Amino acid sequence: MLDRMAKGIAEMFGSNCETVINDLTDPLHPILAIYNGHVSGRSVGSTQDVTGVEQDLHLDTDVVNLLAVTPSGQQTKSSTFSIKGEDYHYGFGINYDFTPLTYVNRVLLDLMHTEVDFHSALYKPRDTGIGELFDAAILRVGKPTREMNKADRIRVIEHLKEMDAFSYRRAVPYVATHLGVSRYTIYKYLDEVNGKPDEDEAVPDSKEDL
Repeated sequence: MLDRMAKGIAEMFGSNCETVINDLTDPLHPILAIYNGHVSGRSVGSTQDVTGVEQDLHLDTDVVNLLAVTPSGQQTKSSTFSIKGEDYHYGFGINYDFTPLTYVNRVLLDLMHTEVDFHSALYKPRDTGIGELFDAAILRVGKPTREMNKADRIRVIEHLKEMDAFSYRRAVPYVATHLGVSRYTIYKYLDEVNGKPDEDEAVPDSKEDL
């Protein structure tokens, strides 16, 4: 039954979807069946996981939707389901290679890139305008804010500065709230973008009205 499911899922989702069945009663968890094994470069009998590492697996619970990078650099979404009975323990794995989608995403971002029409923006309420500029900056970075690190947030600030977004009323509080950081952090990012040294001194409250 597991073999039929593995084969069917691999066929349904195409050549980027690898399905695999491991014998978890063996500490080396050898592969009993695998479909689209080119995704991770493995075959029946292999004792390596999707990242190319040998490890002793003792799965008692499912592991779902993890990022795994194969030895060849492919980025995959990886899930393993523990199927255990009185005299058997199998791991049913699904590894989807989404590397091509990252390239497609970059192409789409380039296609959707536009320059902001400042003349039109000037005729709109200032608070509404900062929201549109912020959305444009997020689109250029290409990541949801919850997944951004510091470097990504600084890129957002750079794009906003290029679009003169901080001339809008209360732009700093708006950006801070939507990036999930403090207003002081936004000022620090602006200093970095402007090439100023990082300082720990408090920023006057009057700047919050920008």
